[in-house]
Amino acid sequence: MNLPSEKGAEVGRRIGVGLMYGLWKPRVLGAWKVPTHGPVILAVNHSHNIDGPMVMGVAPRPTHFLIKKEAFIGPLDPFLLGIGQVKVDRDTTDRTAITQALGVLENGGVLGIFPEGTRGEGDFAALRAGLAYFAVRSGAPIVPVAVLGSSERRGRLIKGLPPLRSRVDVVFGEPFEAGDGSGRRTRKALDEATGRIQKQLAAHLENARRSTGR
Repeated sequence: MNLPSEKGAEVGRRIGVGLMYGLWKPRVLGAWKVPTHGPVILAVNHSHNIDGPMVMGVAPRPTHFLIKKEAFIGPLDPFLLGIGQVKVDRDTTDRTAITQALGVLENGGVLGIFPEGTRGEGDFAALRAGLAYFAVRSGAPIVPVAVLGSSERRGRLIKGLPPLRSRVDVVFGEPFEAGDGSGRRTRKALDEATGRIQKQLAAHLENARRSTGR
């Protein structure tokens, strides 16, 4: 099994830094809360296409995001794989993606997940079970991440993107454990973990909105 490349993710991080700070004005809060080593899951709200690249660019560690396979089109396919991202088929139980994601965590890397599964209001209202599974199975702490300002208004030059040089806030929260400490992976344990995660993510988003005034 070829695991996503850590070096590739670091290259992706550097590209992200250049692009995000070149096009917008990211304001990053709480990045110091991300553990400096060991496995970590970044749980990111998702209201805009730039949310993933933005977090990739401003996170203190290289991040391997689970990205829907539909994004891997044309030249983006080898590029995204080259920068260590994980292609996932959301219509099936994608064993390859699951194994790669768990491999990232086993190697002490950072896995990025949009727990809502698809772009929406970005309010963590509907969580898929995948996040709980990876957290409980790996024991990795979850760091909630709120991206605010990416979907407030559209740019004049490129309608699908926030206005160039506008401020986008990225707020990292306190790491927390999703499991109950028992290591159980039953359906009931995962459902309970999903409930715990949802409360933590919703609370983080509320705090992030309050602290940024968004």
